[in-house]
Amino acid sequence: MTLQNISSFETATGSIDYPFTNDYMFRAILQKDKQVLTALIGALLHLEKENIHEVTITNPIELGTAIADKDFILDILVNLNNEQLIALEMQMSNEYNWPERSISYAARSFDQLNTGEQYNEVLPVHSIGFLNFTRCHDQPEFVATYELRNKKTGHLYSSKFAIHVLDLTQIELATEEDKYYEIDRWARLFKATTWEELRMTARNNPDLLKASNNLYTVNSDEIIRQQARARADAEFWERNRNAKIKQLEDIITGNKKMLAEKDAELLQLKEELAKLKHI
Repeated sequence: MTLQNISSFETATGSIDYPFTNDYMFRAILQKDKQVLTALIGALLHLEKENIHEVTITNPIELGTAIADKDFILDILVNLNNEQLIALEMQMSNEYNWPERSISYAARSFDQLNTGEQYNEVLPVHSIGFLNFTRCHDQPEFVATYELRNKKTGHLYSSKFAIHVLDLTQIELATEEDKYYEIDRWARLFKATTWEELRMTARNNPDLLKASNNLYTVNSDEIIRQQARARADAEFWERNRNAKIKQLEDIITGNKKMLAEKDAELLQLKEELAKLKHI
């Protein structure tokens, strides 16, 4: 980072063209800076920095190269200390199929054995999604963890598979534990839409400041901006598509209910008619 870049970030004003919630920018920042990646994973998994010896992205992309939307790998797969696999994804709009998507990503990461290896050698998998929507409106949470457990007893089936969801719209529900590990500050950093808000959120935290400076740098890289713009456009169309699908499904569900009511009414009329004919 040059002094010029740092100074520019410190004086930048107005809206951030491509914030952390742009999944391409999210990937670019974490892929380019191991310190930021390490700090984020440490906060999410409640790990002290001295206990994180190595983080390696196992599915890197060549930043700035053209991407085919259907082939673009959204999640970031990280090998932590050669002991755990972490899948990170920033997801702003795909509310329509998020549960199935997150399970698919986690299961794909879990399928890691080569021929001849034993099942007990499988590394634990943590799938972590940053969402800009609430899945459970009746029980909103900032951080939710889903595991494989016995439905009756609650007994943990395996500690090697977990899905974590951070709801960026519910930061105010952060627990004291979330705040201790500053997960709420990371979430506010990701949600920031102006440079002023970003500086305010990152102040007095070297890792957040480094992530913010890096965001300014990649926002100044026209090649990376082109790909971020492509992702933003793809997300816009995906969001509209999902909204249309949801609208049509609601209409179909409503029509089916109406038809079922009409069928029941018709059956009742037929029964009354049959009774009258036999009088």
